[in-house]
Amino acid sequence: MLRGRTAECRRLDQLLAEARSGHSGTLVISGDPGIGKSALLDYLAGQASGCRVMHASGVESEMELAFAGLHQLGFPKLQELERLPVQLRDTLMGAFGLGDPPDRFLVGIASLMLFSEVAQEQPLVCLVDDVQWLDEASVQALAFVGRRLLTEPVLLVFAARESGRGELVGLPQMMVAGIGDNDARSLLVSTVGGPLDPQVRDRLVAEASGNPLALLELPRGVTPAQLAGGFNLPGACPLAIRIEESFLRRVKSLPPQTQRLLLTAAAEPAGDVALLWRAAERLGIEAKAATPAENAGLLKLGARVQFRHPLVRSAVYRNAALHDRQVVHHALAEATDPQLDPDRRAWHRSRAVLGPDEAVASQLERSAERAQVRGGIAAAAAFLARATELTPDPVRRGARALAAAQAKLSAAAPDAAYELTATAEFGPLSDLQRAQVRQLRAKITFAQSRGGDAAPLLLQAAKLLEPLADAQARETYLEAFAAAVFAGRAGSGRGAREVAECARAMAAPPTVLRAVDLLVDGLATRFIDGYAASLPPLKRALSAFLREDGGGTGIRWLWTTCQVTPEPAAPELWDDETWHDLAARAVKSARDAGALGILPAALAYRACVHVHAGEFAEASALINEAHAIGEATGNTHVRYTGLILAAWRGHRAEVLDLINVASRDAIMRGEGRLLGWAGYAAALLYNGLGDYGAALSAAQRGAEYDDFGVLGWTLVELIEAGVRGEGREAAAAALPRLQERTRASGTEWALGTEACSRALLSDGRAADALYQEAIRRLTRSRIAVHLARTRLLYGEWLRRNNRRADAREQLRVAYELFSRVGADAFAERARGELLATGETVRKPTAETRDALTAQEANIVRLARAGQTNTQIGAQLFISSRTVEWHLHHVFQKLGITSRKDLH
Repeated sequence: MLRGRTAECRRLDQLLAEARSGHSGTLVISGDPGIGKSALLDYLAGQASGCRVMHASGVESEMELAFAGLHQLGFPKLQELERLPVQLRDTLMGAFGLGDPPDRFLVGIASLMLFSEVAQEQPLVCLVDDVQWLDEASVQALAFVGRRLLTEPVLLVFAARESGRGELVGLPQMMVAGIGDNDARSLLVSTVGGPLDPQVRDRLVAEASGNPLALLELPRGVTPAQLAGGFNLPGACPLAIRIEESFLRRVKSLPPQTQRLLLTAAAEPAGDVALLWRAAERLGIEAKAATPAENAGLLKLGARVQFRHPLVRSAVYRNAALHDRQVVHHALAEATDPQLDPDRRAWHRSRAVLGPDEAVASQLERSAERAQVRGGIAAAAAFLARATELTPDPVRRGARALAAAQAKLSAAAPDAAYELTATAEFGPLSDLQRAQVRQLRAKITFAQSRGGDAAPLLLQAAKLLEPLADAQARETYLEAFAAAVFAGRAGSGRGAREVAECARAMAAPPTVLRAVDLLVDGLATRFIDGYAASLPPLKRALSAFLREDGGGTGIRWLWTTCQVTPEPAAPELWDDETWHDLAARAVKSARDAGALGILPAALAYRACVHVHAGEFAEASALINEAHAIGEATGNTHVRYTGLILAAWRGHRAEVLDLINVASRDAIMRGEGRLLGWAGYAAALLYNGLGDYGAALSAAQRGAEYDDFGVLGWTLVELIEAGVRGEGREAAAAALPRLQERTRASGTEWALGTEACSRALLSDGRAADALYQEAIRRLTRSRIAVHLARTRLLYGEWLRRNNRRADAREQLRVAYELFSRVGADAFAERARGELLATGETVRKPTAETRDALTAQEANIVRLARAGQTNTQIGAQLFISSRTVEWHLHHVFQKLGITSRKDLH
């Protein structure tokens, strides 16, 4: 299988050598089924002498069992687990069902720390096969590890079908293509071992398209006479099916007991040999039944159960009779310990029953509850969907179908969610359940389009829920607000104001108000009574969201807070501290719950916080992750933050391309807010480039509609573009609109921004004082790029007033920050102004290496506070060894020798 793989083997050898020398490596091997990915992993394992080798392999039937793949690595058996801090050790034990339910995101951190600890004694090689079938929780944890390995002697290699997994986007890749015709002919001839007609040979080589497994398996179903003479060869069909058929012919030639043992192994993908034999004993299968399968090269029973290839497993299971599958699942369920692994036992029982069975459905429902607490939303959805199928009572079936639909939607499977709502409607539903069906379908519409169609549907659902479920009705009004905000200028009817009027007309909320209730009240005030009137209720709502335990109210809380959300409300209020805290918690909550339908939006909001803080690299990483998840799940991309990041970077072509794509999407989906955002991004871009006429036009287009969370920023761009270009009157007219917001807000960010805009429209001492006020206020905020921009504007003003020395001071600081974060257009603008003052300016080079990176500065801050390397690593999501590596470089840069010198 390795014939013609010299280049691939050489790359693996190089990575292995680097791991042995103390350098980590991560690689994703991708390619078609049978192309040789598993063979390359086997090669790597064979070459890894002196290393600890751990294996995991995804199995299609276990995709929805949270942490099943991670469990295969055998972490609970490792003594190194005791070296981890108590919280991280307990986290991993909880992930394997041996303790309390874990914090989903902490599993990735704990796995990273464990990899680092395991590699202390000898290099670690971790091989993960068939990633396309690995459960989502395990992929997320292992991808987290792969992105943060740096200085550990660890080699982490994934193998996946060509489509791969979105979680692995951005990791180093190696695509495995078919082998060349010469190697293919040689492999085919060596397989046949007898006469082979040249025409037959060439036809088989052509059909295999360089696929080694196909070259090994296709000739097995052909007689020697056919191979020699070329007569009666089977017709062409999909390659994977042909390979499966070849394996199936070999299986059917085995004794009946061996075939049943193979089916039992195929039905239990955990690879537990002891469990397999316990089930085999219940089926009356003798130990000697394994020998024919091993001799045929189809199965290997060692420390784990291993099939020759995943297609062997799928061929065995898919082609077995339904009754036979039910029998082996029943045996596996009986052989599974109900205390140690109740969920796997329930799953096998569900596959063993012949028809509706309330006892099994109830067990699956309990498994769904446990899975959801452990962060396995996809697993919970799978359990609930199967429970729905097995529920005999129509009333219960409808309720379970609704719960399964909600879980499927949260797991980013809107099509499956819609089908389950249809299932629910087949049974007798209460008025409340019928309203919930309408609500779910409206949510599905919003998840798939974010356009104007969702707002009326959510509004109708909220009205239906009013007399039936007050709390759900208010949550649905909040979702309707979100849909109306996204629809913006493209929405039908009166949009957010219509939602506000209906929400305000609803009966008074309960005495004890939730954050959701407060936010509904604040938004209703915002869209009926105006911006200033809404500030007090919106501030109370955001404070309540910070006080409430998001995880404690489950997926409904996550949907409400991440899709609607309080995060856009925070920048609308110019409240950078609350924005930071809410966005960080939204990401954590979505990760912990495994809610892929929600996580991309949460990541995008968090990335926007990073952009304004001048942390472009961190923002870019989150944006890429959000897009990867969107690609993997087929849900709508969240384009807003990527657009603003590109604009801050000054990448004209990229921004204009993004705006074109975004505008087409916005018009097609009816997502008008994206048009407002595009106007703001274009104005920001052109202001950075100094093209003030284009900036003014873009800002005026953006400011035509009061887009929630973006209009204030657009007005700032409009004022700068108008003053610096030929639109001073437009700038002066925009100032009162901005002041309405900034003065009502009263935050340092708001008042600093207002002072800078007023300075642009002022002269003499008034302008000077306003610029200085803006700098003082913004220095006390998190909004670093706006502080740098204010210094740039002040420096430009000082230079035009012939105060060159003062101008240089402001321009240097602005230039250094813009250069460091990658705001290229603004950096170039600052550099041009510095040159105009007579100062020589050099672009950043390697000679500036003595400055600490953002990561190094964070590590120094935590080390000075007395935290250990392990504690620092856990907080920054890196290993303790990586912390040590960073500190070593910090010591060199600062000319010190120990942690005590950091003070």
